[in-house]
Amino acid sequence: MTTPDPVRPYRVSCAPGLAPWLQTEIEQLGLPIESTDHTGVATRGTMIDGMRMLLHLRTAYHVLQRFADIKATSSDMLHAETTRLPWERVVPVDGYLSVISSVNTPSVNNSMYPNVRVKDAIVDRIQSVHGRRPNSGPKGDRTIVHLYWKNEEATLSLDFSGRKLTDRGYRQMPGKAPMRESIAAALLMEAEYNGTTPLVVPMCGSGTIAIEAALMATNRAPGLLRSAYGIQHLSTFDADAWRMQRLDAKKQTAKSTPAPIIASDIDEAMVDAARRNAVTAGVDHLIEFKVCDFADTPIPDAAGTVVLHGEYGQRLGETESLKSTYKRMGDFMKQQCPGWTGFVFTSRELSGTIGLKPTRRIPFEHAGIDCRLLRFDLYSGTRQSKAEITNQSTSS
Repeated sequence: MTTPDPVRPYRVSCAPGLAPWLQTEIEQLGLPIESTDHTGVATRGTMIDGMRMLLHLRTAYHVLQRFADIKATSSDMLHAETTRLPWERVVPVDGYLSVISSVNTPSVNNSMYPNVRVKDAIVDRIQSVHGRRPNSGPKGDRTIVHLYWKNEEATLSLDFSGRKLTDRGYRQMPGKAPMRESIAAALLMEAEYNGTTPLVVPMCGSGTIAIEAALMATNRAPGLLRSAYGIQHLSTFDADAWRMQRLDAKKQTAKSTPAPIIASDIDEAMVDAARRNAVTAGVDHLIEFKVCDFADTPIPDAAGTVVLHGEYGQRLGETESLKSTYKRMGDFMKQQCPGWTGFVFTSRELSGTIGLKPTRRIPFEHAGIDCRLLRFDLYSGTRQSKAEITNQSTSS
């Protein structure tokens, strides 16, 4: 008789501000939303559901399965309560254990000390059961336990992800100030991109937006790009179930070719890096790369979406020197992309220098910078104001 896969609590973490898009993804997997906050979403599911989240989520950082909630008023109490838990059920005695934490409690001055206490408690528990203990250290690529400790409440979770899920593995050549994969995915979700209409990405840099678009357009699960996850280093890992979930994800990949995806950059080295990253991701055949100024990027006849990711000023150039570039970006969209939907991702400081009035301004945080995703509905021909239409009707 097969043992049923129990339903357990999960917390799925993300970059600051991405919870709304992560919530949408989790709902699309058919899982309930119990709560959300600035950096994550709480849900419930089975071990199989955890595997599905690892493979399919595009905007997530870590998938954490809650192991226990404990009360701890001191590090000694934290150690004692952690030792009582049945770690031998989930941590292999011949494995390698890492502990990471987020601690906000007045009884702790050294934020690394709770890691040591939890690690010691886990290996002491396993030693008492098996007569030997797993190795432990900071590698973070095998069995990982996450501690969240605030005031007197502590949660211990199993990190199914290992490395962040946004580390897809294809960005071997990141370039300067690259966009994080999860941000690119959220941007494309906000743009309602699905591959049925053309996508143009001038100023493509290392190609993250174009590559994420190609993955989304073909419904390719981003987790298939990786082979190593924390879940594989748990005693409860079901290799057959994992194999079946990967196979199911592969079957969902679309065989049809999406509408054209065009990525350009004036820097030939960047285009070469983007092309190599696309090869690593297995989507280079879906993207047309061009070396040119963004204003010379070829625009397909069929209307679609154009996305520009400009420099922010804080890193690669001064704000004043970038204003003329942003004005050119507005001119490019207005003159060469009529009928298209335009998006510009930039810092809040530079968001007002494009010369076009956005129809939406969506807040984002990227690398600690307050950013905006600006949407522009680029009308064909000259858009008349209500006053002009009224005057014409009156005179006729």
